[in-house]
Amino acid sequence: MDDSDNDELQALVFKNRGLLLTIPAALLAACGRPSATSVALGLPLAFAGELIRCWAVGYSGVTTRGDAVEAPQLVTAGPYAYVRNPLYVGNFITALGFAVAFTGRNRGSTKLALIGGSLAAMAAVYATIVPHEEKFLRSQFGAAFDRYCERVPPVIPRTEPADGGEGTWNPSVIREAESRTFATFGAMLGLLVLKTLRE
Repeated sequence: MDDSDNDELQALVFKNRGLLLTIPAALLAACGRPSATSVALGLPLAFAGELIRCWAVGYSGVTTRGDAVEAPQLVTAGPYAYVRNPLYVGNFITALGFAVAFTGRNRGSTKLALIGGSLAAMAAVYATIVPHEEKFLRSQFGAAFDRYCERVPPVIPRTEPADGGEGTWNPSVIREAESRTFATFGAMLGLLVLKTLRE
């Protein structure tokens, strides 16, 4: 696959990332068998992941919801001072939380397939779109983005924030930017409650 084909694939996955990530969520909702214990273990993780995501969106704004990569400025403050992809870290933690919550009564290989499969699908999507985003950011911000990459890791957060972060926290953008995420989170939560009561 040449560079132009790779770029087109990455752009296509980026544009459809939400749809692609509904597939493992739908499988969890359809095949999962939650228990009170799994819900008690998983839901705090799911909420923690969503809080991380909201923290990041407060800095990055509504541009995170577009079909194409946008970045009016290079944000390096807040959660971006710890890790380059806090939105995706938050999403991954939320997905892990729901995967644990939904699979409490599933047995061995089924539980492993549901949890491992959903997280692997998410990792595959992010492994495709992060290079696409970083290529755009490098083209927009050049050496400033390279310096940021040298100081801040892509996935595993630093224990201390990097110095000199730029960007401002604006909580007013969260409701607009996260309306679809909140709706999806609420739907998963509702299904989890219904399935737990039926088990």
